[in-house]
Amino acid sequence: MLADNVGPYVQQVRQRRTGLSPGVCPGDYGLTKHVLIIGGTSDIGLAVAEAALSSGANATISSSTSLKIASAVNSLGSLYPNRAVHGITSDLSTPYVEDTLTALFDAAQITSSIDRVVYTAADSLSLGPLKKTAPQGINSVAHMRMVVPILVAKTAARLLPPSSLSSITLTTGSVAQRPSKGWAEISCFAGGLASLTRALAVDLAPVRVNAVQPGVVDTGLWDYMGEEERKGFVKGVEEGMLTGRMGRVEDLAEAYLWVMKDGNCTETVARTDEVGLLVWEGAREGGGRGRVSEDCV
Repeated sequence: MLADNVGPYVQQVRQRRTGLSPGVCPGDYGLTKHVLIIGGTSDIGLAVAEAALSSGANATISSSTSLKIASAVNSLGSLYPNRAVHGITSDLSTPYVEDTLTALFDAAQITSSIDRVVYTAADSLSLGPLKKTAPQGINSVAHMRMVVPILVAKTAARLLPPSSLSSITLTTGSVAQRPSKGWAEISCFAGGLASLTRALAVDLAPVRVNAVQPGVVDTGLWDYMGEEERKGFVKGVEEGMLTGRMGRVEDLAEAYLWVMKDGNCTETVARTDEVGLLVWEGAREGGGRGRVSEDCV
């Protein structure tokens, strides 16, 4: 590239990236973007909300618990007083979830149009051996991990601008590729979410659809353990990781930012799951209990 063409080229790239005219200071990337994070009041979802605000976006977070929303909005608002942060109570566990999602999206759009949707929500449940699996339990697991994501995409498609600047980001999990004993149902739907991501990217184009695949992350997922049990678990996990430590929610947030910002990224499952061939000993032996937190698939 000729030296005298560099200046105009950089201006052109900058304008496309920021959506701002030459000569206008962008401040932060994505200054005009509005991200809706469904399940954004704790763990991964809250970290994504913080990262989005840090990157210049405005954010709306939803949860089924009004107290968690109030706490998260207050915390985020104090960190980013120049950003718009809103919270909406939305219970997605009911049979009327499509109506609930419509109301959620409509309420979120009151302040400004939505450009990005991030889905990190899931319910809590107990894990157990396959011999105890029943149809009711399978349907329960499927609701937040397959039914709701499909309906989120359906609802978002009605409101998101039809552009590659718009995106939907789902959340799956490394159990899709590395199932552990007692995780058959969750592994099934985690793998299904990866396939759903690719199918939705085709159906909803040019809106981009991606997913983030966490591995073993330091979240409320492990809160059911006692202090000593948790220390032993963390030690075992970190000994099996090439990075030498468990993933952190702020690590994962960077993956969500990437797929939201990269206008050329769609139909992608972004892995942030440095677990190697680790299999949690407790899961392999089928002992103990397991639980999935609100913001983990």
